[in-house]
Parts: sequence; structure tokens; C-alpha cells
Amino acid sequence: MKRYFGVIVIIAGVLIGGLMTYRASSAKALAAQREAEFARIQSAYLERVGWMRTNPDEASYRQELAPFFKTYFEQISAHQSRFKLSKDFDAYLVELEKRGEKEDRAADRKAYYEYTRKVFDQMREGRYKPEWTATDKGMRLDVVGSDRVTVLNRPQVRLRLALWGAYREERTDGKVKKMVTSASFKTQWKLTDERGKLVGEMTGEDPSMKVDYPERFIAEFPPQMVLGHYDMDLVPNEVKKMEITFNVSSRAASGGDATATYVWKLDVPSEWRLGAGEKWEGAEVTERSEEEIDPSKAQKK
Repeated sequence: MKRYFGVIVIIAGVLIGGLMTYRASSAKALAAQREAEFARIQSAYLERVGWMRTNPDEASYRQELAPFFKTYFEQISAHQSRFKLSKDFDAYLVELEKRGEKEDRAADRKAYYEYTRKVFDQMREGRYKPEWTATDKGMRLDVVGSDRVTVLNRPQVRLRLALWGAYREERTDGKVKKMVTSASFKTQWKLTDERGKLVGEMTGEDPSMKVDYPERFIAEFPPQMVLGHYDMDLVPNEVKKMEITFNVSSRAASGGDATATYVWKLDVPSEWRLGAGEKWEGAEVTERSEEEIDPSKAQKK
């Protein structure tokens, strides 16, 4: 009887071991299928996005935005349903909570997630409608929107940007994979009054809160985008027109460089201006020729 009992125990052990091996193998196969399908969705997106980046006709670009993103996010939704994945897009926050990082560091990371999530939701819900857009050198720059904000107790205008198509490359450091994106900004603001007389200029480098790999925070974010914003000081009350020149450089691993230039000319909204008589804080005075300051005088000559 003991001999038979031993045989039964051995058989049960073999069956349990086989079942565990089968489940582990099935889980790996399912994970591989999930990753392969997600890669296929992103690949299909990248095949279609080239036209969105380079379309020179602004009106048709704006018309095509909603259906373009609708197609992508319908595929994402079907993928999530098939593999029983969460549709909350908060995996990064869950992981952040598990890490138990220091409060300040966690708050900074959460701020980057929330900034990325705001643009993500606009795209997913059909509300992505840029305030201004332009294309150059195969990259498109959108001014996603502008908001009056308070930063360090100072009123400012936040220009929210999205850059499509900057060069990037996945690199492996040991077992860690990371995405390296090449996108450097240099931006100039030229401020003039209603007669075209130069009132002042401003310059800036990379945007604040630059998100060069949004998929780090939301894996399903449309690939190959860079997000960021400029916090711009309110301009003098006499400023009526503004010309913003965005220069964006992107360098490929092969050594090729692309420097795109985008020029946005606009009438300055009243909420972007200081009140009458208010001082422009942080301004520096420089010498310029009369013709440069006031183009009308050059024309008279």
C-alpha cells in the first residue's frame, strides 16, 4: 500500500509540475502575442503619420486630425479588450506608488505624467485642435494651446507645444532600454507696436517640462512626439503684434542634421499684455538703429 501511495504522490507531483510549466508557457506566449500586436499597431501608425507631419495644407491637416487619431485609438481599445488590459492609462502612476519614492521626486514625476495625460486625452477624445501649426523639414510643430497661468506669483502665458517627427533611437545599456530623442529648441520673440515699431525681444532655449518620450508615462501615447511648454512673461501694453520664431534641430545617429524653422505671426491678445503703465520686469535696454526699431523711417529714406 505504501508503495502505491508513493507512486500516486509522484504522479501528482508530475501533473502539478506539468500544469505549472504549461501555465508559465501560456503566459509567456500570451505576453509575446500582446507585445507583437501592440508593435503592429504602432507600426501602422508610423506608416500613416508621415502625411500628417508634412501636409502643407493647414486646413486639410486640421480636418484629418480627428479621424487620424480615431483610427489609432480604436485599434488601441480593441487591443486592450482582447488582452483584458486596463483602460485607465494609469500604469505609470501605479508603478510610481509601488516604488515608494520620496514625496518631492514622486510629485515631479506625477506632474510630467499629468502634463502628458492632458494632451493624450485631447487626442483620444477628438479634442486636439492646435491654436497654430506649421511643418518644415519633415517635422510638424503645433502650438497646442495658450493659457494664462501664475508661476512664482507672476502672471505668465503658457504656450503648450507638440513636435511631431523628431529623430529618436532606442539604446540598450546592459539590460535597460531607453529612448534617446534629438530635439533642441531656440526660440525668439519679436514684439512690435501697431505701427511696426520694435518694442522688445525675448529669447529662449528648450521648453520647460520637456517630455521627449511621452510613452515613458503612457505607453499608448502616439509615438515619436515631443511635448513641452514656454512660460512667457506678459508683454508691455503697447505691444500689438508678435512674431515668434521657433528653430528646432534634430540630429540622426548617421550624422545628418535637420534644422526646422517655424514663424508664427499674431496679433497679441489683451490677456497677454500688461496693464497701461505697468513695468516690464526683467527687461534689458540695448542700442539699435532707428531703422530697425521703426521700419517706417527706413522706407522714408
